[in-house]
Amino acid sequence: MHTTPGKITILLLLPDARIHKLDFGLWRISFREAPLTLTTLAALIPGELDVKVTLVDESVMRIPRRGKYDIVGISCLTGTARRAYQLAKHFKENGSTVILGGIHVTLLPEEALQYADAIVVGFAEKTWPLLLRDYMHGKLRRVYKDTSNDVSALPLPERRLQKKGHYMVPNTVFATRGCKGSCSFCSVPAAKYGWHKRPVSEVVDEIRSISAKRFVFNDVHITQEPDYTREILKAITPLHKEWGGLASTRILDDPLLLDAMEESGCSYLLIGFESFNRDSLASIRKKNNKVDEYRELVRELHKRRITVQGCFIFGFDHDDKSVFKNTVDMVNELKIDIPRYAVFTPYPGTEAYRTFEKENRLLHREWYYYDTQHVVFLPKHMSPYELDEGFKWAYRETFRIPASISRTFIKGKSFVIPFLGNLAYKLYVHRLYTDANRFPDLNDLKRMKYGNNIRWGVV
Repeated sequence: MHTTPGKITILLLLPDARIHKLDFGLWRISFREAPLTLTTLAALIPGELDVKVTLVDESVMRIPRRGKYDIVGISCLTGTARRAYQLAKHFKENGSTVILGGIHVTLLPEEALQYADAIVVGFAEKTWPLLLRDYMHGKLRRVYKDTSNDVSALPLPERRLQKKGHYMVPNTVFATRGCKGSCSFCSVPAAKYGWHKRPVSEVVDEIRSISAKRFVFNDVHITQEPDYTREILKAITPLHKEWGGLASTRILDDPLLLDAMEESGCSYLLIGFESFNRDSLASIRKKNNKVDEYRELVRELHKRRITVQGCFIFGFDHDDKSVFKNTVDMVNELKIDIPRYAVFTPYPGTEAYRTFEKENRLLHREWYYYDTQHVVFLPKHMSPYELDEGFKWAYRETFRIPASISRTFIKGKSFVIPFLGNLAYKLYVHRLYTDANRFPDLNDLKRMKYGNNIRWGVV
């Protein structure tokens, strides 16, 4: 309970997600869109409370460790959980009440409870204001869980509290939450978020309130219900803004939706192609992706001046060492503007995690490495070390200057977004090859679990 006079001081934190960014000492800029978590939580603070709130995204800012805060709220992904727990310990020792939330807490609430005074499971729109009122009355509970999942009538994010100049795209909006898919590796269906739509008028009003010309939808993919999407796009077309977002490969089936995207100012889309191998796609329940249609999809988007950021995953059970060169060759052939690679990652709570656990193929449960950029399992047709080396090689080859120029200098296309995207990943290649912490200590892991039989492939 808050017993001291004056304002309640609240620090809202996102631990460092080690994202693609430029770091100039005291100033960092992310090549991704601004997260909505902190600005939304700030907007949800009840108006009757006298509060001073500070927002810190550690990926681009420094944490004020010496400050005194009544409440410290930390939202974490699986890959940032270890850092979140370290920060929780620090601030608890300084006398703060620590609240943990985010998707990792939803997936593993009992683990998170060991480090926090209270946790928020699932959506926070209803539970965060309730938690703050309970805190004021000395009735803080250990677990807050929202079962209503209502995403209507939400306050606008407190974007004025977001530090300026730290994000390539500072304005983020969401229209839908959750996903109708059941991909075996994805933490969104594992978290059982369901599928939810905001009222179209509320989405459009929020976009209208943004003074900047550009914004991004951060939905899992904005096109899950094409009729709903078209309604939003039709309404924002007169606003003459530019936008980007995530979409399914199935937009190829809907030329009217593609036209609506172009007319409404869509400048780029992130597409989860995942693989050029049909068996790999089937193994993760992504059968809607049709490899033989990838070329046509990219062509149709380029015709509409839409930049394509294509996502691909390495480490499926059907992958062998040929997957790296095959993927890079196809990415360059299809002229995917900004390729993005990931290592298959079995997040806790997912079907993939349960399968690997049953097959005794998880190398460890050090959450720091569960970020799609590190190998955390034993592949079927190569060693963990070979998968890591191939992943890094693919990045290096893809973002060699001649390859980037060949993909991005296409007549009639805007050059700015592809150029910045390729620059970001070119810099990221350097980080990958200078990262000495690609695995936990191998000797400790071998002693702990695998003895001398593990196929690391390390000389």
